[in-house]
Parts: sequence; structure tokens; C-alpha cells
Amino acid sequence: MRADGRRTKGLTAIEQAIPHIMPKRVDAQNYVTEYVDEEIIKDYIRSVKQQKGVRMSRMAVIIAAYYLAALQHPYINRFVVGSRVYDRNHFCVSFVMLKKRADGSSDQTTVKVFMEPTDDIFTINQRINDVIEKNSEPKHENNTDKFAAFMFSLPVLPYLVMALVRFLDRFGLLPRAIIDLSPFHTSMFITNLASINTTHIYHHVYEFGTTSVFLSVGKSIPNYLTGELDKKLIPISVVMDERICTGHHYALFNKTLQRYLRNPELLERENLEPVGTAE
Repeated sequence: MRADGRRTKGLTAIEQAIPHIMPKRVDAQNYVTEYVDEEIIKDYIRSVKQQKGVRMSRMAVIIAAYYLAALQHPYINRFVVGSRVYDRNHFCVSFVMLKKRADGSSDQTTVKVFMEPTDDIFTINQRINDVIEKNSEPKHENNTDKFAAFMFSLPVLPYLVMALVRFLDRFGLLPRAIIDLSPFHTSMFITNLASINTTHIYHHVYEFGTTSVFLSVGKSIPNYLTGELDKKLIPISVVMDERICTGHHYALFNKTLQRYLRNPELLERENLEPVGTAE
């Protein structure tokens, strides 16, 4: 057993074999683009602001929908290390955020937000806002930044540290403290390219760490799917390590995810489905 998960039980013979057939994530990456009705998300965000006085971003809605769908379909939170499949024992999301240096220049940092089973869209929104606010301070350096700065302060140190971390990770010996520092040991990595007015991309899932899914949210586009060009869609590209679950399982997860994104009010505590009730 690892600090961040335990071996997945009950896999079929082919499911056990696939990580050996495709030992690297680059071998096992699948790509798809999902689309979300922008007006539905906008309307929900406006209603929350008007009725509850809560400011919410579309990123918070997407992350909340993903997490709460993952609670219904926990296999989406698996990961593969050393050709072995694991069930992760927590859920977290990593993303890169822009910040200002003390001298006014732009910088970026990578942060992680940890979720709890009792969370709903409002607590998730607050967790995201708290992390962003804390890491937006010009003088603030999170522990990941400090660790990276220390690693690269000496010429030979990064190579030695990374070699040691990879070795410990492969054999399940990496301490949880290091796992929590690493943005690459995460349930899902997400980037909001709409914030820099850029379209979505298909971003690779990192070979280092345990990232099994990478989401890229692009700027809104006209609804070419139905020809209603006056309406907008939010494109979300998904790159996923196919070794964590079957296509059938992913389809079930995506069905729940889309239902939440079409009906964001279902993400509120009083409307949440009991875990395990999704079709």
C-alpha cells in the first residue's frame, strides 16, 4: 500500500495486463473534447450571486461538477505507477495560477486544492478562492515553490532529488508530505486558457507523478454543433490515462458530469445524490 492509495482489487485479466502492455502514460493517452452550454453556467453564476451573494467562477463550477461526478464513479480517481493500478485515498485538483511579484512583474505558481466527501459547490468554490487569495500575495511562496527553489539552487541537486523521488514513488515509498507538495501527484490537473483568451489544447498527462486526467478549458466558441451560432459553448479538452478504467466506465462518468453541468443546481448540498446512486 502507498501513502496515497492502495492496489485496485477485482480487475479483470485484461485490465491487469494493459498497464504492462502500455507501461507509460504517453502510450495510454486518450483525447476527447466535451462541450458545455455557456449560458447555463452564466445563468447559474448570476443566480448564485443574486440569491446568495456568492461570487463564483466557471472554473469552480467545472471543478465541482468533476469532483462530485468522481464521487459517483470513483474509478476515475485511480492512477497507475510501475504498471500497477491504485485507488487514490483522497481527491485533489492542481492548477497553475498567475500572480504578481513584489516588483509588479507577472509570475505563476502551481497550487493544489484538496476536497472532502462532504463538499458541495459552495465549499469547493470557497476552497478554490482561499487558495487563490493566499497564493496571490506578492511575497507569498507556497511550499511547492520553496521546494523547487531549493532543488534548483545547486547544479547537481535536481537530478539526484528527482532520481530518488522517482525511485521511491515507483516502489510506493514516497512520503505523503512529498506527495502533497507535488502538483503532479493529483487526481486531476486543469488549466483555464480562457483566462488568457486562448482556445483549449490537448495537454499531455505527466509521466512523473500520478496525474491520470488533464482538463483544458478554452475560450467560448459559437455553437457549431447545432448551427446556433448566436449561442456559445465552452470547450473542455480531456486527456486521460486509459489504463485507469474502461471506455464504458468513462462514458458513465461523463454522463454524470454532463448532467451536473447542464443542471449546476444539482451540485448544491440539498440536491446532491447519495454516493453510488448514479446510473
